[in-house]
Amino acid sequence: MATAKQKITLNASRDIPFNKLVLSQANVRRIKNGQSIEDLAASIARRGLLQSLNVRPVLDVEGNETGMFEVPAGGRRYRALELLVKQKRMAKTEAVPCVVSDANSAVPIEEDSLAENFQREDLHPLDMFRAFQTLHDQDATHEEIAARFFVSATFVQQRLRLAKVSPKLLEVYEQDGMRLDQLMAFTVTDDHARQEQVWETLQNSWSREPHQIRRMLTETSVRANDRRALFVGVDAYVAAGGIVLRDLFEADNGGWLQDPALLDRLVGEKLRATADVIAAEGWKWIVVDVDLPYGHAQGLRSLAGSFVDLTDEERASREALRNEYDDLEAQYGEADELPDEVDRRLGAIEEALEQLENRPMIYEPAEIARAGVFVSIDRCGDLIVDRGYVRPEDEAPETDDGYGSQAEGGTEGDDDGADPAVRRTSITIGAQPSGPDDEDEGDAIKPLPERLVIDLTAHRTLALRNAVASNPHVAMTALLHRLVLDTFGQRCSIGCVEASVRHVHLTAQDADVKDSPSAKAVAERHEAWKTDIPSGNDEALWTWLDGLDEASRLALLAHCVSFGINALYERINPYGAGVSQQGLEQRLREADRLARVTGLDMFDAGWRPTVANYLGRVTKSRILEAVREGAGERAAQLIDHLKKGEMAKEAERLLADSGWLPEPLRLAGDEQPVAEPGDADGGIPALPAFLAGDEEDTSAAEAGEPVQPIAAE
Repeated sequence: MATAKQKITLNASRDIPFNKLVLSQANVRRIKNGQSIEDLAASIARRGLLQSLNVRPVLDVEGNETGMFEVPAGGRRYRALELLVKQKRMAKTEAVPCVVSDANSAVPIEEDSLAENFQREDLHPLDMFRAFQTLHDQDATHEEIAARFFVSATFVQQRLRLAKVSPKLLEVYEQDGMRLDQLMAFTVTDDHARQEQVWETLQNSWSREPHQIRRMLTETSVRANDRRALFVGVDAYVAAGGIVLRDLFEADNGGWLQDPALLDRLVGEKLRATADVIAAEGWKWIVVDVDLPYGHAQGLRSLAGSFVDLTDEERASREALRNEYDDLEAQYGEADELPDEVDRRLGAIEEALEQLENRPMIYEPAEIARAGVFVSIDRCGDLIVDRGYVRPEDEAPETDDGYGSQAEGGTEGDDDGADPAVRRTSITIGAQPSGPDDEDEGDAIKPLPERLVIDLTAHRTLALRNAVASNPHVAMTALLHRLVLDTFGQRCSIGCVEASVRHVHLTAQDADVKDSPSAKAVAERHEAWKTDIPSGNDEALWTWLDGLDEASRLALLAHCVSFGINALYERINPYGAGVSQQGLEQRLREADRLARVTGLDMFDAGWRPTVANYLGRVTKSRILEAVREGAGERAAQLIDHLKKGEMAKEAERLLADSGWLPEPLRLAGDEQPVAEPGDADGGIPALPAFLAGDEEDTSAAEAGEPVQPIAAE
């Protein structure tokens, strides 16, 4: 016969006057931990008592109730209520909600205290973030929330920032897929898409430390302590519409400036304004750059000028400062440590004397007319103006009698002797002379931007992986090549067998790399193998591999080897960390070799020049060069009058099926074939009417046909 389960009877709840309560000595909490009694009392005064006290009747020696109740669980609440009574904020007879246990219960009173404290579960940090966000949405300020919960306003700001992380990442954190310090690292930006992209890149990586997350989230930003930011000022950058990323959890030295293009524009404008002021002094040329290269003045003659004379008042001030400095040094020379006010005064005197000594230089007007100035920024963001340098070609020619007009006025063809107010100073910003509204850098072909080369080689890396995985013979050769180097070369390995493939992750890549045909082919192949490979123990994997036919074994080997392919271009670190120049060159040589033996052609692999992946990221000269090589001279002439944006769109259309590839995607030593003019003239479609411009009218005029005037309406 089944025994009926005894029903549970809950303890009764009563309101008991506070002066009938006493703190039990059976309370297991002995060490202070968490919120102070004062803060808890303030919380009760604001919200009331949110949790009842657990009490038991006090019995006399005969076992009868005395009317008093002891508190074994809720001692901190009792102390807070006691404090409110002492502060006259609560009557000592105020009724306190209590849960009354049986005085004769078989459960020891210490167990009540232990159970209440031991079984309590702390609030999950994510619930705290969301609760703070709810209060903030109800118009509560950071300071108000901080005051209500007795924390700092900074603590509230940090938690509110955590609540703004991507919901997908918050869900990962909720499921214990991410640590709190990793979640904190994502708060440096509010861009959810970028946060998710970085986590997707790192979640399968061995390195998922917070510093790595912050680095990837801010890799396109500029530190606030960068010389450019210090020169312009973060306030000026923000006033111009710039956004500053801040890390509330770590020292960020002012944060990161998210718009480098805006910062560079502001730096250029400020430097140009400075150059315009200096140009009024009559210099022949001015070179302006954020960071001038080492040896920039080599081969130039430095003018010998003289300092501006001090006024009588300045001389007297200098003498007084020197005397004061000597007196202070004599007075405190034997002291182990200078008083703060004396130390500050000595520093102020040194700064004032330095300003008096660093007076402007005076140069001869004839020398100024042939000399120039270097303008740059130092590491602290301060402006550096270095005047008085003469280039060899600007030197005055020597004459037999020493009185020739050339020696006095300058070289022939120059206007050095002209009025400085009339002569125009040549101002060079960075590597190119400044001009009026230049849309492009001229006809010169500059090297491709480093980030573009990295993105292009990411495409090539994936294509090489796909090509090697499709060619087991090449994969076997590549693996044997690596093993032979390890076995017979200068490298040593640790352990039994160290033949391994390190999966190279493409941390920096163009947005369309993951959608490329090569990436899709690699992913599909990987998923297919993943489905077939047993998920059991190591012995099961060995048995499965041993039973594969030879073709399948070679195909799987090729697939695994392909994940170690790395054809990425990387920035050389001059301090020894990362890849060296020699290592990078060796990597790219081996990539070319793999491309040759696998027959890889990036055009056949699906890469096409588009506005997004190439044409919109290079100069007009580069666009025209690409069209000239891929579609012929006639096609280049059709678009050379267009603005850059329209030119890039038309170039994408013209090169779509041409097979043209940029240098980083070609094999080393292979020249891109230039389209024949005859082929291009017959095969290139005409531009759309709205882009054609006045080509027909120009052609008619060149042919000698009269151009009909347009009647006025």
